[in-house]
Amino acid sequence: MKKFRRTISWVGLLLAVITLGGCTQSAKTEKTNTDKNEETSVVRETAFGKVKGYEEKEALVWLGVPYGGETAKEARWKAPTDPQPWEGARDATKAGSVALQTSADGIVGSEDGLNLDIYRPNNDKKDLPVLVYIHGGNNQTGTAEEISGVSFVTGHDAIVVSVNYRLGPLGFNPLPALKNGTKEENSGNYTLLDLSKSLDWVKQNIENFGGDQNNITVSGFSAGGRDVMAMLISPIFEGKFDKAISFSGGMTIADEKRSQEVYAQAIAPLVVEDGLKENETQAKDWLLSTDQEVKDYLYALDGDRLVGLMSNAGIRMSVFPHLFNDGYVLPKEGFDTEDYHSVPLMMLTGEQEFSLFGRFDPYFSQYLEGGKIDTDPEIANQYAFINNYGGQLYSLFNVQESAEKMNQHYQAAIYGMEIEFGADKAVVGEEMAKLGAFHGVFVPLLDTESKNYAGLVGAGYDSEGAKDLSKVFQNYLFEFIKNGDPNGSDLPKWEEWQAGSKDNLLFVNADKKQASAKMGHKTYDYEKVLEAIDQDTTVSENQKQELLSKVMNGRWFSKRLDEKYEQLSDFDKE
Repeated sequence: MKKFRRTISWVGLLLAVITLGGCTQSAKTEKTNTDKNEETSVVRETAFGKVKGYEEKEALVWLGVPYGGETAKEARWKAPTDPQPWEGARDATKAGSVALQTSADGIVGSEDGLNLDIYRPNNDKKDLPVLVYIHGGNNQTGTAEEISGVSFVTGHDAIVVSVNYRLGPLGFNPLPALKNGTKEENSGNYTLLDLSKSLDWVKQNIENFGGDQNNITVSGFSAGGRDVMAMLISPIFEGKFDKAISFSGGMTIADEKRSQEVYAQAIAPLVVEDGLKENETQAKDWLLSTDQEVKDYLYALDGDRLVGLMSNAGIRMSVFPHLFNDGYVLPKEGFDTEDYHSVPLMMLTGEQEFSLFGRFDPYFSQYLEGGKIDTDPEIANQYAFINNYGGQLYSLFNVQESAEKMNQHYQAAIYGMEIEFGADKAVVGEEMAKLGAFHGVFVPLLDTESKNYAGLVGAGYDSEGAKDLSKVFQNYLFEFIKNGDPNGSDLPKWEEWQAGSKDNLLFVNADKKQASAKMGHKTYDYEKVLEAIDQDTTVSENQKQELLSKVMNGRWFSKRLDEKYEQLSDFDKE
């Protein structure tokens, strides 16, 4: 195990701390539910057996409910099956097993982790709108406990379902030797197969929890948001959801052939270590073959050895490719397709989306201890450079770029939001102001009891204004999942995104006392950002080149930047 701890990258640690931070909630759950509620309201029927949850405040909760069967051993890279039926009422008062992954404490989780959490208000209402949530973590880390739905369903008559799914090279693997199953399995997109299965489960069972199977909104944060965007072009998701929300997602897809090269290169050292080939070149060539021995070797590998691979991705597709354009689960042409599942769509971004990634990048993380990153003028200027321009490019990627790309072929309403809350030190305090409206800024607004970012934002969400912003944010969300339109009688008007419209984004913020929401537009586009970078004199030219080539390069959002400065990787080229 020690060996694999050393493979965990800075971004793996960052994402693990953030996405696994919700695990503290499960500890709290166990302590506050030692006397389990025996009333029938917490026992519900599913197609596979009964589940017994518990009451928490004004909510009913069921944790770790299986939606799929085993995905270990011979089922490792296969489409998920139905869970095995069980007798009696299954205990659903504790968090289910999470997917095998790296964490700050080493390798955690299990290869059998297809389960979900369900939250609903503690009342008798039925036909409630359903919000399915897909956690973030680069599709390499994270858990369903990234959010708790308690605070949302306490204030709104809705159901929240949060999903665990396969991660890392267990969730995605395009190697040729594995392509001897169904067309879905041969895609290598096992994470998407899991998410599809979870939506099937929701369709089949959610009425027993008071939900409306014909009013399902699929949503996701970061990697989960990118997965949601992929669902919009995937034939296997047709008819499985009615609305979609991408929280800091955007459009990403990986070339299948190039991805095979990356995976073979990543696994090759294990082949040499196990004595099957003399060197990594031979090992890579072998892994790229369709040899039955390759398949047998991959299935025999300990999962702990696999999930530590490619953990230094740092939101770079060239390091950990996923969402392959296999031609069946995802189209070869990717998001250039004309065939979208046109459902009402909400896309959201923070204003400073790159602040966390830049701050914890190895280039800057060495200056965190002692606060040098904020107090040393030269270092602070460099961080401000990547934070400013990285944030602008990332926020464009999350909403504007996607809306513009899909506009011609998308036949449903699109709503775009940008959260500005977080940059005003007088409102949020010094700690949060260092990050601004960071990647994940919405989480404590949706889950008001979330502690995932507590160590980073201090008391940033404690003001009356922040609490009011949470109410406004949740109300927009509720109206959208209920009606496909976020507008309500007590909410500022949120107009649809329209190509060519000057004011096509809703900007939300808060002062110390109250929230604000108004339509507006970005004052920059990609060309203006690239021009500003070129003309920027806050850092030296040598420093600028180093920051662009070592910190900002190869990210989801940086293709045009890398093209301009001739640093585009072979993987990212058309």
